[in-house]
Amino acid sequence: MADRKGHIVILVENLPVPFDRRVWMESTALTQAGYKVSVISPCPPDDPQPDKVIDGIHVYRFPMYEEKPGKLYYIKEFAYCLREVGKRVKQIWNEDPFDVIHTCNPPDTFWWIARKYKKHGVKFVFDHHDLCPELYESKFKRQDIMWKGLRWLEKKQFQTADAVIATNESYKEVAMSRGSKRDEDVVVVRSGPKLDLFQPVEPEPELKRGRKNMGVYLGVMGKQDGVDYALRAIRYAVDNGLTDTSFTFVGKGDAFDSLQEEAEELGLFEDELVHFTGRVSDLDLRRYLSSADFGIAPDPNDPLNNLCTMNKIIEYMAMGLPIVSFDLKESRFSAQEAAVYIPDNNEQAMGQAFIDLLADPVKREQMSDFGRRRVAEGLSWDQSQAVLIDFYNRLLGNAAAEEVVADSRRCA
Repeated sequence: MADRKGHIVILVENLPVPFDRRVWMESTALTQAGYKVSVISPCPPDDPQPDKVIDGIHVYRFPMYEEKPGKLYYIKEFAYCLREVGKRVKQIWNEDPFDVIHTCNPPDTFWWIARKYKKHGVKFVFDHHDLCPELYESKFKRQDIMWKGLRWLEKKQFQTADAVIATNESYKEVAMSRGSKRDEDVVVVRSGPKLDLFQPVEPEPELKRGRKNMGVYLGVMGKQDGVDYALRAIRYAVDNGLTDTSFTFVGKGDAFDSLQEEAEELGLFEDELVHFTGRVSDLDLRRYLSSADFGIAPDPNDPLNNLCTMNKIIEYMAMGLPIVSFDLKESRFSAQEAAVYIPDNNEQAMGQAFIDLLADPVKREQMSDFGRRRVAEGLSWDQSQAVLIDFYNRLLGNAAAEEVVADSRRCA
């Protein structure tokens, strides 16, 4: 492809593509802007064809590491993925040399691969998705030698990077303080929904399973995501007067089975009060969100979550859902008046908020309208992809050409 702007290789370890929504939106946006994009990621176990071209994007995938209990699991997983990704980076380099290695974390280990290619003039971009030290601290409640090791790896990632893509201003602050990056070397590219994909469809009352109202949770179901808080909040709400309301949990994760066991213990499967869908298609997701009356964001306030922009928050807003959320710094920035905020990870207060919100349809409508406007005016992927493309045009020296084209169009 002689007229392409450059070749970008994107590395992702924790989710397969195209299921990693942010990575896939970045990949398609850059492809549409004239860049060649190759992505290396894990391969879903049910996909017999790991390497393929999807929507013009060259995808190279390796077998997912089998999760096993034990303290050394993460070290073994990181070593395995570093080896598998490194082999595929070399394969791509031999087939068609690239201009940029764009790494998404976790883990913060792919700087080790980038060192070799930087000697050939390849740029290294760190797309900072997760604060790995805070993730470890939030999950295991300690700052031990593993935590110190994660801080060291994060430091090396920042030091090796020519530029950093941060998901919000809190992450940009980390890049500049802990990573010692200059302001001009860090760009904020928020994770927001594509507006054309998050348009409400006709509500389907049957999805509420015979009830008037429905609350919905959307997202990953890991230990740190707080879905267990939501389950206990539902139990409290039902025991304290909430009636005629069902709850649907959309998504999956490593806590999926244990959460269903907890729901069973809490008696939430009686009369289909709670339903777990697992992963669903984009169309089914819109059906559930369009039929719900409010969204639940139970991510507890901890060192990681407080600084993260939760995709579910923006997606609820795009679909016009009022939100009940624990009180997190970045959730407040995103949702503002579209959410009710619960302090101190108080699940009983969250349950009471379910009751109060459903009793106030006027407030729900106001929150819904505010959320839609806020997403449309600045939090959608439509705005973020423009920032991403501008960043890459400048990084690879394509900005001047873009300005010439824009000037010619203005004169036409």
